[in-house]
Amino acid sequence: MRIHRLFVLFALAAMLLPTGSSAASNPIDPQIASMVSAVNAPSLRHWDSGLLVFGTRNLFSEQLNNPRRGVFAARDWIKSEFEKIAATSGGRMTVALDEYTQPKTDNTPRDVLVSSVVATLKGDDPSGRTYVMTSHYDSRNSDGNDATKDAPGADDNGSGVSAVLEAARVMAPHHFHGTLIFATYDGEEQGLFGSAHHAKVLHDAGVPVLANLNNDIMGSSTAHDGTSDPYEVRLFSEAIPPGETPKHINALGAENDSPSRDLARFVKSISEAYVPSMHARLIFRSDRFLRGGDQQSFAAQGFEAVRFVEPHEVYRHQHQDVRIENGIQYGDLQRYMDFDYLTRVTRMNVASLAALALGPAQPQKVEMLTKVLAYDTTLRWTAVPGARSYEVLWRATAAPLWEHSRNVGNVTQVMLPVSKDDFVFAVNAVDAQGHHSPAVFPVPVKE
Repeated sequence: MRIHRLFVLFALAAMLLPTGSSAASNPIDPQIASMVSAVNAPSLRHWDSGLLVFGTRNLFSEQLNNPRRGVFAARDWIKSEFEKIAATSGGRMTVALDEYTQPKTDNTPRDVLVSSVVATLKGDDPSGRTYVMTSHYDSRNSDGNDATKDAPGADDNGSGVSAVLEAARVMAPHHFHGTLIFATYDGEEQGLFGSAHHAKVLHDAGVPVLANLNNDIMGSSTAHDGTSDPYEVRLFSEAIPPGETPKHINALGAENDSPSRDLARFVKSISEAYVPSMHARLIFRSDRFLRGGDQQSFAAQGFEAVRFVEPHEVYRHQHQDVRIENGIQYGDLQRYMDFDYLTRVTRMNVASLAALALGPAQPQKVEMLTKVLAYDTTLRWTAVPGARSYEVLWRATAAPLWEHSRNVGNVTQVMLPVSKDDFVFAVNAVDAQGHHSPAVFPVPVKE
């Protein structure tokens, strides 16, 4: 009997040894593929063109009494477009304004009403787990507080708003386990005002937001020197969650495994599976230098968040008065947009959101047992509804992406004959259809 048990143990160990294979494959779900393919360039151009009608969408144009100009005229149009989309959802999508009065700051001239448009597509999971796709609809010219001169904002951030509206359009008729929120924020250019308010509202209400995909400046593939990378997008994610300390992160060996980083790995894996022409270039930073985005508002509330950004930004087309100077055209004009590129990036968002909301929730209380010195690794976790099995992923400590994976079945504890000192581990959940949740980094426990 003892010999038999040893044989089984050695056989299991052989099965679990690293194989050199890449991490978990992503089986293509026909339902997700149909949503992805429904995203199209003419529709995205329609949304972007609709926003340009309003001339300026500056935060401080809210007092213009003109149904065809200003930020609130644009807001009302976005709301009406969301309401048309909601009519295709069978009553599961609702549309509302998230409003508050923002007091004057050191960088703004006065108090101002911030008014964001939020569409919520209700899922059937009783936990209420929620995934949020965001953008901002306000725009600016050379003066961030100028509400008079035009500020077209075709790319910054007509591209992101167009992507959010298009994603809502193709996803609204479908049923999901997770709840989806499609948000277009006001006041981003002055200090992330709209997203900071909404993220706090969600946090204070106890809404279990498990991911934020932010889209901002992702409609052009051409660089300032005329070169183009039409099949690449940058995906930003932060390292240290709020409340964490570098000392604790270093002790865990988790300096590259914040929840947002593992969300970024998931988004890269899923989006490239459904949009194979595209490459998501992981940028392990919260955002670009001297810039920021609405994903930072979600991260500040402890939510996992990433940001899609085009591969190259042309600064003369951002935050500029529309003008020709020394023979050079300045301004954020639609002529510089690449709608085929925007289509592909929007499809990456749709694939990721759908995989999150159709798949199982992430495993809970993932732990690594470290009571004794050992040559192996023991992991345990709490089961989640909808999971038929669980998968362990691991990679070398210096590797950016998961290198190995093993489906360990419908269990909540497993020992792998792989040294915990030499690799980084995580666990995800897998449902009956093969959908994977994002991976969860384990917390070491001594017991």
